[in-house]
Amino acid sequence: MSHAPWEEAGGRGRRLATEVGLALAALWAASVLAFLVLKAMPADPVLLVLIDRNVPPTPEAVAELRAAWGLDRSLAGQYADWLGRFLTGDWGVSFRTDRPVLTEFAERLPLSLAIGFGGLALATVTAVGLGLAAAERPGGAADRATRLLAVLGQSIPAFWTALLMIRLFGVELRVLRPFLGGDVERLVLPVLLVALYSAGSLARVMRRELLATAGTPWFRTAMAKGLTRGQALRRHALRPALGGLLAALVPECGWAVGGTAVAEVVFAVPGISAYLVESVAARDYFAIQGYVVAVAAWMTVVHLAAAVLRRAIDPRTVR
Repeated sequence: MSHAPWEEAGGRGRRLATEVGLALAALWAASVLAFLVLKAMPADPVLLVLIDRNVPPTPEAVAELRAAWGLDRSLAGQYADWLGRFLTGDWGVSFRTDRPVLTEFAERLPLSLAIGFGGLALATVTAVGLGLAAAERPGGAADRATRLLAVLGQSIPAFWTALLMIRLFGVELRVLRPFLGGDVERLVLPVLLVALYSAGSLARVMRRELLATAGTPWFRTAMAKGLTRGQALRRHALRPALGGLLAALVPECGWAVGGTAVAEVVFAVPGISAYLVESVAARDYFAIQGYVVAVAAWMTVVHLAAAVLRRAIDPRTVR
């Protein structure tokens, strides 16, 4: 029995509401876990800050800073206070820089977004092209290239590749100035690094999805009508394959965060991931907590967006 359009729309609405509710619960759980882990980390941030400022860590100085930062309260009180202020846009003040954490994030976020989104966009375009070429001629040069890229991405550390890129493009070829150029010039190598480590695995996923579609009877019927294998893949297999590619992009977005961190540190880009590295060394609770929640929110939004897009591409997709 067919369902009325409003019943189907209501079912989609309930499913989306459930997914959003689960996402919010996951965000809350991530904030609690991050808070507890930070409190369990060794070393007292108050002592680290006093030593860094060349202030004798006397009991009076320690007590004054702990009270100013709210660290003299119970764990439950500290978390409730942080959560209430966080939800209103007050992410706290950095122990290390004495500046609002949200301000620090806003200043550094554009660079991190440029590296992450730029790298993923380049990797996706490359993966679609390589995946189509590999599926058109299994075992050919493009197929071997995707396999090589995927293996290298899993076996070679990103920081080593970043150093090699600096040596090649900045020293040997001298076509880029990784540390001295303008903003665009300094972002080229970080974007390439993120794209390089994502393109191989995404291309293999694209190839697999295309070959799965190529084995269906309706695909063979399309070829029987006079289409070449490449034409049939582009006209009839590309759209279903994009659903699988979107599913693979979700974990790659997580890698983009980690890859951005490596790129920012090695290429000296002042993004939020480099800010995190500095904050961890100083046990900067508010900065680390804000970063963890921001990344968890990023992955949650990516998951929800991918689910919606996959259903739009293929209505048969449930999740």
